[in-house]
Amino acid sequence: MLKSLAFDFGASSGKAILSEFDGEKISLREIHRFSNDPVMFNGTLYWDILRLMNEMKHTLIRCYQEGHQDLASASSDTWGVDFGLLDKNGQLIANPVHYRDKRTDGMQEEAAKYVSDEEFYNSTGIQFMKLNTVYQLLALSKIQKELLDLADTLLFMPDLFNYYLSGEMLCEYSIASTSQLLNARTKEWDKAILKKLNIRDDLLKDPVPSGTPAGKLTKDMCQATGLRDVKIIATAGHDTASAVLAVPSSKKDFAYISSGTWSLLGTECPEPVINEHTFRLNYTNEGGFGGRIRLLKNIMGLWILQESKRQWELETGPIQYDRLDKWAEEAEAFLAFIDPDDGVFYEPGDMPSRIREYCKNTGQKIPETRGQITRCILESLAMKYRYAITALEKIRGVTFEELHVVGGGSKNDLLLRFTASAIGKPVIAGPVEATSAGNIAGQLICLGELKDIPQARELIRRSFEPKIMEPIDTQAWDDAYDTFLKVTGLDKEA
Repeated sequence: MLKSLAFDFGASSGKAILSEFDGEKISLREIHRFSNDPVMFNGTLYWDILRLMNEMKHTLIRCYQEGHQDLASASSDTWGVDFGLLDKNGQLIANPVHYRDKRTDGMQEEAAKYVSDEEFYNSTGIQFMKLNTVYQLLALSKIQKELLDLADTLLFMPDLFNYYLSGEMLCEYSIASTSQLLNARTKEWDKAILKKLNIRDDLLKDPVPSGTPAGKLTKDMCQATGLRDVKIIATAGHDTASAVLAVPSSKKDFAYISSGTWSLLGTECPEPVINEHTFRLNYTNEGGFGGRIRLLKNIMGLWILQESKRQWELETGPIQYDRLDKWAEEAEAFLAFIDPDDGVFYEPGDMPSRIREYCKNTGQKIPETRGQITRCILESLAMKYRYAITALEKIRGVTFEELHVVGGGSKNDLLLRFTASAIGKPVIAGPVEATSAGNIAGQLICLGELKDIPQARELIRRSFEPKIMEPIDTQAWDDAYDTFLKVTGLDKEA
């Protein structure tokens, strides 16, 4: 029995998943879960990196205590774009800053003074979002240049966590591709863009392929945890890249949503798709395992519902998601719609009030109850998925037969049902722990236990039973879709 460990860091929580591989299937068990709470200090929103690293050490100690001294390997995956800066001695200079911090306000406009949108997109193929690494670095160069001057190396978040475990500094390809600084075709840093923005290229290490060995557990970590000879692997460090490796499809062309705080809707391509159409619709070309390209659209996802739940809990105490789903099912269908990607929903805050204001400003009925607001969010997400998959089919010139939904959002049966009905296609849900499963699959490929990506996906199909949702009431959803497009203004782009 071969044992591997996946550290999966999400934007609101982290978990450590222990895998056991018997040669035919993998089993996954959550060995530790912890919150990932950003910290606001003096007007800046930080990740609490040292606490997160301590949670990793606690996990390894627990592995030893529970009899897993034969742990073979471990790897980390995280959200994209964020990073830590280290000095010439390998010491962390400051806590990494959260991508939702306000420091990137206005940085897209600032960057456009030096690099046109067309040049940016033609090189990187990356969706324009204010949170991208390039805008964070540009902000640093403007307001905290002393940090960049002191820095010797930039490590993206999964590389930083792997460095904590092994002492080896690597820059893994999939996470590097989220930065909007990597040339999508050559898979090398675009030094011309870096020069125009006056960002030092020597901060950035050359990217290595997903699945590259990253040393072994350090001597200090071995002494602290009791473990020995654990290989650290830089598997697909971007959580979506790991999740896509675990999509249980045997088809050449398939569509997926990696569903959680964000919804990443896309397909897998052998080469980047960079043209006027993808530029206009702001589709992104991110790196995947095996050098493949994840052509996708970032959609705000369950963030709006998570923030709404947080607001309601502030007002009246704890509330369960299944209760919200029950109230949503009982609420009126298609009462109102929002565009989940409208900028008003980007930052933390009172989402229910923002939703009401959005609906008021767009001349719709205003959802008042928690059930109405929850239904508005979920129906709007399903409609945005339809919008995105329709555009993706046009871009690729294919018709997808079904939609795979993986990740935590695949547990939300109501959203799955709405999505199937909105797109008029079956939705195949699972695995829930797709990111961890893909992380583990990448480790198994690196260890020589699996040959390639098709064999990894075959392993996932054998190991996890999918849940299938068929579309219903498609005519009602078709009729409501026109309303969704009009109130959101997306009819002008469709």
